[in-house]
Amino acid sequence: MTRPLNDNFLRALLKEPTDYTPIWLMRQAGRYLPEYGETRKRAGSFLHLCKSPAFACEVTLQPLSRYKLDAAILFSDILTVPDAMGLGLYFTEGEGPKFERPLREESAIRALTAPNPYDHLRYVLDGVSEIRRALDNSVPLIGFSGSPFTLACYMVEGGSSSDYRRVKTMIYDRPDLMHRILSVTADAVTAYLNAQIESGAQAVMIFDSWGGALSAAAYQEFSLYYMQRILSGLIKEKEGERIPSIVFTKGGGLWLESMANSGCDALGLDWTIDIGEARRRVGSKVALQGNLDPNVLFASPDKIANEAKKILDSYGPGHTGHVFNLGHGISQFTPPEHVTALVDTVHRYSKIQRQTS
Repeated sequence: MTRPLNDNFLRALLKEPTDYTPIWLMRQAGRYLPEYGETRKRAGSFLHLCKSPAFACEVTLQPLSRYKLDAAILFSDILTVPDAMGLGLYFTEGEGPKFERPLREESAIRALTAPNPYDHLRYVLDGVSEIRRALDNSVPLIGFSGSPFTLACYMVEGGSSSDYRRVKTMIYDRPDLMHRILSVTADAVTAYLNAQIESGAQAVMIFDSWGGALSAAAYQEFSLYYMQRILSGLIKEKEGERIPSIVFTKGGGLWLESMANSGCDALGLDWTIDIGEARRRVGSKVALQGNLDPNVLFASPDKIANEAKKILDSYGPGHTGHVFNLGHGISQFTPPEHVTALVDTVHRYSKIQRQTS
């Protein structure tokens, strides 16, 4: 495996010197782009969009055609794993994802097994291979999965939740059942990410979207522990190249030190913590990714540029180990031209920082 022509993203994750601060955006392939809407119409449904390697490749490449981004991320959905476990994923217009068979009964939880990704998630792996071929080694491809706890939230609640009542009741009332779900899911995610790596992913990211809803003690036991288990089981090198890993816990700013000791190469940060403070807390142990508030992209281009510069200044000019990103996924209502202002600012200003530091 040879590094891409533009390998600044990989170098930043490994804390190697970069030409500038690389940037990609969570949910960069998605509903804010009009071309995505056209592809979604042709696909007929969101699930078909995800399950067609050709459509997934097309959507993955769309933002790279518009912007000078430094990485592509596989277009898929975190809920493909529980769907492969037989929970019956479906999408309702205006209500988001739901499961036909949520995990409510002990018998169903005891019967839960980790799917073989080469059998049940082959369409994702075929998509990874197709995207790598289409990228032609121009920029790296990121593979990803949801964290066991985040997936468990959907698996137990049956969909999204505002209070995680069923999940938290199980945590405190029947922790044995929650650990059973998380253990099986951790095995599934480990196999799934490794299969993505074998298919061509050059970095992987674990999205712990709902870990921040837990108490400090519960986060350690029910979220971080299982991410550590995944990280310890990941393929670390392929064909002589390191495969870096990123962990992102939304709302996890209180636990940065513990997260930095998890075995990952980089931490994703939401916008609630100053990136300079985060860097002081974790030192050189891991790289950092983030962390512009996605709503900044609704402001004027000059304001977007100012906010981006604040983050670059806070991290520290001339220092390695920073991947610029949003603090969460880009909003579907974001004006596409505002992303241009952000990407151009990050590249231009970080080059100036390196020249003057």
